[in-house]
Amino acid sequence: MNNIHILEGDQANVDAIVNAANPQMLGGGGVDGAIHRAAGPSLREACLQVEAINGIRCPFGDARITAAGNLPCQFVVHTVGPIYGRFEDPRAVLESAYRRSLTLAMENGCKSVAFPAISCGAYGYPHEEAADVAISVCSEPAFQNLDIYFYLYGDRMVSIWQDAYNNLKEKDSYGSA
Repeated sequence: MNNIHILEGDQANVDAIVNAANPQMLGGGGVDGAIHRAAGPSLREACLQVEAINGIRCPFGDARITAAGNLPCQFVVHTVGPIYGRFEDPRAVLESAYRRSLTLAMENGCKSVAFPAISCGAYGYPHEEAADVAISVCSEPAFQNLDIYFYLYGDRMVSIWQDAYNNLKEKDSYGSA
């Protein structure tokens, strides 16, 4: 779990930045809008190259990868977490969004990835549960060779993610004793 880093802020120096996108992948509010603004119009152009089926470029729980535009990284991984309360099993959808993002990053040669708190803004996912999901998936053995950074907004979110990290680390230490 030493490959997981929890920070406050939004200036990541990584190979791929994960965007908490909507299914259309054309920008929006929150993290999605900020990434699109920072990346410039070439990110939107890259997103338009992703095939859309009935207007959907990325289904809930899945991820797509594009060039990063003007961002200081190689790629943007666009993932769509669940809208809380709209899915029978939102945890499974959120787990899938994290797993698919990490898998795509690895398949494209990335060694480091930066995540926001997926689904924790407008999509209304409870922060503590989202942090548990995020830390649990990112701690899976398949992803141990990636440096994973969580860039979060505010002391409260950093504390929630740090608590989830500490809780999982504590469980792991009891399980291995």
